[in-house]
Amino acid sequence: MEYRKLGPSGTVVSVHCLGTMTFGAESDEATSFRLMDGFFAVGGNFVDTADVYSAGASEQIVGRWLKARPTEARQAVIATKGRFPMGPGPNDLGLSRRHLGDALDASLQRLGIERIDLYQMHAWDALTPIEETLRFLDDAVSAGKIAYYGFSNYVGWHVAKASEIAKARGYSRPVTLQPQYSLLVRDIELEIVDACLDAGIGLLPWSPLGGGWLSGKYKRDELPSGSTRLGENPNRGMEAYGPRNAEARTWSIIGAVEDIAKGLGVTMAQVALAWLAARPAVTSVILGARTPTQLADNLRAADLKLADDAMERLTTVSAPTPPDYPYGVQGVAQRFRRLSGGR
Repeated sequence: MEYRKLGPSGTVVSVHCLGTMTFGAESDEATSFRLMDGFFAVGGNFVDTADVYSAGASEQIVGRWLKARPTEARQAVIATKGRFPMGPGPNDLGLSRRHLGDALDASLQRLGIERIDLYQMHAWDALTPIEETLRFLDDAVSAGKIAYYGFSNYVGWHVAKASEIAKARGYSRPVTLQPQYSLLVRDIELEIVDACLDAGIGLLPWSPLGGGWLSGKYKRDELPSGSTRLGENPNRGMEAYGPRNAEARTWSIIGAVEDIAKGLGVTMAQVALAWLAARPAVTSVILGARTPTQLADNLRAADLKLADDAMERLTTVSAPTPPDYPYGVQGVAQRFRRLSGGR
């Protein structure tokens, strides 16, 4: 297992993180325990959950596993999130000091621990001043309830504003951003990745296999069945490319992943995960497996290093193609200049 620093912090985490969104829903407690056992057996130490996953059941299962596995628990780096509704009232959600105070204490109780290693804001809250949220997080660090904090599903200006305010006021700084990111979904590279690199923030990509599409789960002439995190449309969110272009892009990416996987004698999932782990600013890739067999296969990607030609092929075929301005060729050209100057 490869290890990396958790963003700019000194804490060390495995290059793969075990996502637990299925715990308590698609995976019962016994299966969830087997997943965590298998993950830690190969050197994994980073676990990601959230209060809203299975209405708190995911945190409870993780907490019971930590209690039952004291040796592994000492090595575990636990991440959870707060923001979304955990009750019917108007203050049962958001990033206010009131809600986060309640949410953090409830997560600590469900997990059965005294400190959460990484507490993440699950999404932006337009109603709460960012200063209020950041002050709460700094206080939580000072109180020893959390070691670090990060964000999830923020856009570039959210990251930049929060980071700069924390810096200016002397607060603890954010260390991570958890975005959707894969060969199929790369638009965060247009601005969000640069904002994170500028702020020194590490990326924790979720849905790295595009809801299963990059694992070879679906075929061009077969309608998908069963649920995926992204729904049953691999082109969702790509409307700007045009329906035909989006579909062609999707199958071109899947075809390239399949070719490289066959040439290397590995699975498509391993290729897609290895490409993502090698991208700039990526700290740890979140794996959401439903079975121990699926998890074991995906974890083998930690030992796979793609050759330069394979990386280049995947990067080229999956390149986002935004409108020309401000993120296309014209917009980029306006933000770039040669050291030598001239016309």
